[in-house]
Amino acid sequence: MTTVVAVAGSLRERSHTRIALRHALDAAAEAGADTDFLDLRDFDLPPLNPDVEEQGDGAAFTRRVRRADAILLGTPVYHGSYSGVLKNALDYCGRDEFDGATVGLLAVSGGGFPVSALDHLRVVCRTLDAWVVPHHAGIPQASSAFDDDGFADEQLAARVETLGRRVVEFAHIESRSE
Repeated sequence: MTTVVAVAGSLRERSHTRIALRHALDAAAEAGADTDFLDLRDFDLPPLNPDVEEQGDGAAFTRRVRRADAILLGTPVYHGSYSGVLKNALDYCGRDEFDGATVGLLAVSGGGFPVSALDHLRVVCRTLDAWVVPHHAGIPQASSAFDDDGFADEQLAARVETLGRRVVEFAHIESRSE
């Protein structure tokens, strides 16, 4: 069975990123994947110091990422890029965690389309030898994209669901074990 791990790169309590990422992960589960949601609020990940061998929950975090066939990365957009907390979490990872993994990207912006954050994450994932699916979910104007029940726009919800399904499909095509 394909395992999909989602990493939520937002620390906000009422995070639109977390809502959207859970939606994508639910779609991956409906496509037959075993899923795991990693909320970075739940991990003690101090700023990475390469001179310190064991830091906080770093080993537990990387172990859960490493077991994934596919990884969904979700981030809010800060100053045109992905969040610092997600950057720090990715610093704990290396090629062991990402090599050959299928990665889906999701970015949520309070303003315009979050293309730069998606591009920045795509470069990081390629550097780690991951396979980034061509379909991504960019959510602009977050305050109007969501309502109390989740997505205010059915087409946007469908795009996020497609991302969840695609990472499962692509993980079958490009297996980590090959």
